Amino acid sequence: MSLISVNKKETNLYELKIGIDAEKFAAAVNRVYKKQAKNITVPGFRKGKAPRSIIEKMYGKGVFYEDAINDLIPEVYTEALKESALDVVSQPEFDIESVDENGVVLLADVYVKPEASIEGYKGIEVTKDTIRVTANEIRAEIDRVRERNSRMIDVTDRAAQTGDTANINYEGFVDGVAFDGGKAEGADLILGSGQFIPGFEDQIVGHNIGDEFDVNVKFPAEYHAAELADKDAVFKCRLNGLKLKELPELDDEFARDVSDFDTLTEYEADVKAKIREKKEAEAERAVEDQLIDAIIEKLDCDIPEAMYVNETENFVRDYDTRLRMQGLDLKTYFQYTGMDLDALRTQMRPQAEKQVKTRLALEKIAALENIEVSDDEIEAEYTRLSEAYGMEVDKIRESVEAADLAEDIKVKKAVDLIKAEAVVVKKSAKKAAKKADDAEAPATEE
Repeated sequence: MSLISVNKKETNLYELKIGIDAEKFAAAVNRVYKKQAKNITVPGFRKGKAPRSIIEKMYGKGVFYEDAINDLIPEVYTEALKESALDVVSQPEFDIESVDENGVVLLADVYVKPEASIEGYKGIEVTKDTIRVTANEIRAEIDRVRERNSRMIDVTDRAAQTGDTANINYEGFVDGVAFDGGKAEGADLILGSGQFIPGFEDQIVGHNIGDEFDVNVKFPAEYHAAELADKDAVFKCRLNGLKLKELPELDDEFARDVSDFDTLTEYEADVKAKIREKKEAEAERAVEDQLIDAIIEKLDCDIPEAMYVNETENFVRDYDTRLRMQGLDLKTYFQYTGMDLDALRTQMRPQAEKQVKTRLALEKIAALENIEVSDDEIEAEYTRLSEAYGMEVDKIRESVEAADLAEDIKVKKAVDLIKAEAVVVKKSAKKAAKKADDAEAPATEE
């Protein structure tokens, strides 16, 4: 068993000629015979007891050859590939050049990682947003926290108002006849939310708890229930109760309740810092995206279709994994969306193409810059992955080869290099018209 030759057929396509010696092939044929003989019936012999020579005489000498070759392929191909030292990026396509009692000669067509070239990856000009945090943004974030810490209180001393949560009974009629789905008891409705037919909520406003009244509306012409579309309707309603959302006061006590700070001023400063940090991270990602797009444009490479196909399949598998973590799978997803596997592949293809080009470009930059990775950096990455996935380091090592991890680190270093060498032009902050709320806490820029 050996690699006989490596022949280049065309750009990035190679043919491996692999030999399997007579002894190894004969042993494989005998294994297949022993495995299959029990299912073969030959006249004059009990089932499974016919000699190999008799079976071969009946069905042909090569009756077990195909299965024997398939049995040997994983081992012989792996050894031949290692001996060839090719960086293969596709599944092999096999053909049999010859097969007889003297052994087998296999041909395997494989695509290899293409040679890439890239120039001008230093000094790329990119733009970066000036970080600007406004008083409105700080207030909006704090208001979201107040919403999460709000409570509902009963309203008993006034009529319903927009913004209240009304608890109602209702039954709808068209031409005096009740219709399906038009009745409910104890339903909660936020007045002014637009959840119900236009005009419905407005006619509850002004009523008191215990009131019974009619609400007159017209169903929209494009209503989902065709039998009700564009029809006048009367809903007989009763207002059972009212609740109002009460937000906590914006004071030091609120700050202590929702944060580790003692004063509202300290809490607001922390909110502002977190917003700035988030915006800075977004701005950095935008810079990186511009740089990636730029190096893809500068990449000169004849990329095999197999690389795009393989990466698309990786994207599909990753998506399936994420769905399963949410209790779904691709089959269920397709039922919900009306898509199929080919449509998902088409959707994933542009992302896969960009990923392939990005990786090739960054790997080439790493090679041109002689980027190296130390053992300490590999260990640090194993530790980071262990913490990120909540797995023991040894388990991570079992699933991720150190050599593969080193290549990933080189790619990250290549990104850092082009970022460090980039010419970053900051965008000027927009000159917004001054508002009273901004005057209270001026916007900050960096």
